[in-house]
Amino acid sequence: MGTRPLAGIKVLDLTNVLAGPFCCSQLAHLGADVVKIEAPDRGDLARQLGADADLNARNMGASFIAQNAGKRSVTLNLKAREGKALLKRLVRGADVLVENFRPGVMDRLGVGWEALRIENPELIYAAISGFGQDGPWRDRPAYDQIVQGVSGVMSVTGTEESGPMRVGYPISDAVGGLTAAMAVCAALNAPKRGAFIDVSMLAATLATMGWVVSNHLIAGVDPRRHGNENTTSAPSGTFQAADGLVNIAANRDEQWDALARRLGREDLLERPEFASREDRKKNRHQLRAELETVLTTRPAENWVDRLNEVGVPAGAVLDVPGILTHPVIEEHGILGLFKNIPGVGRDAPVLRTGIRIDRESPSVDRPPPALGEDTDAVLGELGLSESEIAILRADGVI
Repeated sequence: MGTRPLAGIKVLDLTNVLAGPFCCSQLAHLGADVVKIEAPDRGDLARQLGADADLNARNMGASFIAQNAGKRSVTLNLKAREGKALLKRLVRGADVLVENFRPGVMDRLGVGWEALRIENPELIYAAISGFGQDGPWRDRPAYDQIVQGVSGVMSVTGTEESGPMRVGYPISDAVGGLTAAMAVCAALNAPKRGAFIDVSMLAATLATMGWVVSNHLIAGVDPRRHGNENTTSAPSGTFQAADGLVNIAANRDEQWDALARRLGREDLLERPEFASREDRKKNRHQLRAELETVLTTRPAENWVDRLNEVGVPAGAVLDVPGILTHPVIEEHGILGLFKNIPGVGRDAPVLRTGIRIDRESPSVDRPPPALGEDTDAVLGELGLSESEIAILRADGVI
């Protein structure tokens, strides 16, 4: 199957904004036929989100374009009796359903897990929420920043002077979506199909914080904010070069030795305050000042080349435009381009997944869909006639 290991798998995407759409975007890139179910007239809220006001007005916001390439869009009013019946018919031919409503919403609509498993006992039903389907916080609304705050992510981000800071992109939404996609792929591989997957963005975020959490659970040390410093080693962090910042991670003794020699500071190797890893960690700020006497004499990229040559991990601190135009990204194939997208009126580059299969990046052929663009086609696949579809549209069901 090459880059399409999920070819032949049908996914119903009942999600909005980011965590759920990001999950289903991964599945679409891996070859699944993803049918996005949206409310008539308004659709996914992400259609009105993004930095381009013109796209928002067109109901094709940049935030929507980013996560919905490769999907088909069907409008369906799940509050209408006919809408629920149509969803159940779609479920009978589906392998997966993903939703990120607040817990209990799908049950109140009469199309939750218990109702849909009757229609299709082999259905994999993935529910993504802020805090899980059970527990004292199940009914709380959750956005990425809320989860970052309660998970402890903000408490360890920033500096002591800055106070808690959010990560610069919606990391809990992304982690929640990736966790759900991983769980769905695992469930598809089970000997017996059929499962209810409960993904808590809070729990998924905490699961990625193992190194931080272990300092508290195992070492008995409460994690703190350390800015750009790597607290597990030194010198390891962000250093000032002549024209900007450079990241250096001399985490092993041999890397520290190579760094000192490359900078012409062999004298530092003889200093007792820098003799061991623990010594260097304890005196990291003094060590930083010593290293920057040399690092500030050359540009960051020059140091990147010189340090990597001797096995010292180093990298420039790039902005987003800088990395997107870098040859390493072109080589990976993570950027795709859709030309003259209908409803958008211009080309739109989009990110693919972060994986390659057999040296190829999974991709999708279809641009992000206009709201309801595929309703007639998908309902036609269920056997509905043109006249039946016209009646549903007149009644506001689609």
